[in-house]
Amino acid sequence: INDKNPMADRFKMIASGYLVLIKDRKILLGRRQNTGYEDGKYGLPAGHIEEHETITHGTAREIKEEIGITISPKDLILSHVMHRKGNDERMDFFFTVPHWRGEIKNEEPEKCDDLRWFSLNALPKNIIPYIRDAIKNCVKKKFYSEFGWTKK
Repeated sequence: INDKNPMADRFKMIASGYLVLIKDRKILLGRRQNTGYEDGKYGLPAGHIEEHETITHGTAREIKEEIGITISPKDLILSHVMHRKGNDERMDFFFTVPHWRGEIKNEEPEKCDDLRWFSLNALPKNIIPYIRDAIKNCVKKKFYSEFGWTKK
């Protein structure tokens, strides 16, 4: 225990923001590469929220970095929240957005080797499992879920 700052030893959870872009019953997914996490599998455009950054601002920043479109944080609509356990614990925030500026393109080819639209009825087999669950929950309009916890 840190006697000078007892809060320093307090549990911390990582937050991430995701963009769920659906149009004409298709969803935008990218295949990860060279990241050290779930490489070769498809996921949503997303990223970690940084210190002193709101979830909406961090999500908009990450989306600009990854797929090149500009989103106003105030336009993001929260559609699902997932409390996830793996090697650590995370809170994942899944957003939709009615409009954006710019053209969608892969801005991080060193981390993503395929970016394309998939039918919601035919998601790729090699999709990250919690992402598959989150997409299903978004479509069903289920606001909250938990993933990776042992059932008791």
